[in-house]
Amino acid sequence: MAKPNAVPLIQTEPGGAPPGQQAAFTLLADPATYGPGTGPVTRIDTHISAIFLAGERAYKIKRAVTLPFLDFSTPDRRRDACRTELEINRRTAPELYLGLIEIKRDGNGVLSLDGAGETIDWVVAMRRFDQDRQLDRMAAAGLLTGAHILALAEAIACFHDEAPLRPDHGGQAGIRTVIDSNAACFARHVPAIFTKDQAERVTQNTRDWTSRLAALLESRRISGRVRRCHGDLHLGNICLIGERPLLFDAIEFREDFACIDTFYDLAFLIMDLVARDLPVFANRLLNRYLELVADADGLAALPLFLSLRAGIRAHVLAEIAHKGGPESMRDEAQRYMTLAEKFLSPPQPRLVAIGGLSGSGKTSLARSLAPFIGNPPGALVLRSDVLRKRLMGVPPETRLPPEAYRPDVTEATYESLMAEAETVLAGGFCVILDAVFARESERACAHALAARLGAPFQGLWLESETALRAGRVARRTNDASDATPEVAARQDHYALGRMDWDRIDSSGPKDATQEAARRILRI
Repeated sequence: MAKPNAVPLIQTEPGGAPPGQQAAFTLLADPATYGPGTGPVTRIDTHISAIFLAGERAYKIKRAVTLPFLDFSTPDRRRDACRTELEINRRTAPELYLGLIEIKRDGNGVLSLDGAGETIDWVVAMRRFDQDRQLDRMAAAGLLTGAHILALAEAIACFHDEAPLRPDHGGQAGIRTVIDSNAACFARHVPAIFTKDQAERVTQNTRDWTSRLAALLESRRISGRVRRCHGDLHLGNICLIGERPLLFDAIEFREDFACIDTFYDLAFLIMDLVARDLPVFANRLLNRYLELVADADGLAALPLFLSLRAGIRAHVLAEIAHKGGPESMRDEAQRYMTLAEKFLSPPQPRLVAIGGLSGSGKTSLARSLAPFIGNPPGALVLRSDVLRKRLMGVPPETRLPPEAYRPDVTEATYESLMAEAETVLAGGFCVILDAVFARESERACAHALAARLGAPFQGLWLESETALRAGRVARRTNDASDATPEVAARQDHYALGRMDWDRIDSSGPKDATQEAARRILRI
């Protein structure tokens, strides 16, 4: 569950400190505290912390507050939370989290950082980064790129792989706790912001989804998908250092908020991208993550996870509006509530297969179509090149030797492709298959799979001249395909058999190929 400070309030004036902390806040707001040459201090407030930006450092103090989900009422509790924050965030951003500093008070009542006297509070010291390199700001400025999203997917996949297993949390019980918390928070803002019917409808729908998915949620918990995750994984808690994304500000104050299903952790970021009207990035993040992490069965729970994340953002914004935030927060809260409801009403799953000889543009077309098939974040692209690498136990971009392309390996690859597609479709998610599909029997298998599951099917066959295909293959870099120009040329001799898929001339610009495919698919 996201902590309720996901949307910070920014101010530069001192004040607003909890009782007993005014002197500490005044100290941290004073440039003289940090030595000569320190310019104005900027303060950022959240529900549970205050961050003071001074020179090249940031100093974060826990507010002396008691809330339903945490207790920072004593210095010892705040010290323990600071220590935990330092420990868990050094997993992903060790260069940002420098250490702990004690706020001391001497015999004359004068406060200082790590000076003489008794300790009255604790501060997490961080290296300051360029806030314009925070991903929420980059998204707002239109500066996020596909390369950033791919790097982010890889960073999250690696983080989840190394995160400690926590089967003592999560599962259906963990999700029901989130639903109960959301329901209580919604009720605080009925009828001022949410209608009673809408709040009850979203809550009941999430309960129904959880009941249907109970076995899956428990299976994932037992099998190692519940881990000590980030817990608050949205764009505002990710920054770029160079071109490397760093995850920071993970939840430190409640284990049950952070020991969650890895897909529930990822869902916050996907929801954030969807809500910011960045469906292409949301889809690319999901697809790249699943190229690296074999976890397609988690897709069945993704609509539920996305809805819960949108619901959390809705009641956080409603709370800010209730406490005097700008009027626009009310509209934003309602927008997220509507999104929470929409995620729980996905359309019928659909299967699209894209075939063609190497270099015909299958992968480019599949990626361009995926965000717009089904509900956001769109369809999963299952690529035979990636699955072949997975069968051989290597990362997607690792080049395989010729023996990995023996007929028996190719047959196993297509079997894996169909099996994974069946899992995803049966879980209610749309799929695009990306493979050569040179054999009539392979194309028939795709059609038969859709028919067996009652899913609408469309097959697209891309065609380009040999020289054009070979040139495209030669220009590839860092790609899962091992095809060479020579392989592309040899494929001209394939006996394709009867072709009953829609043919598309893909020799022109990508936009023209995409437009032809979208007309056929009616998207």
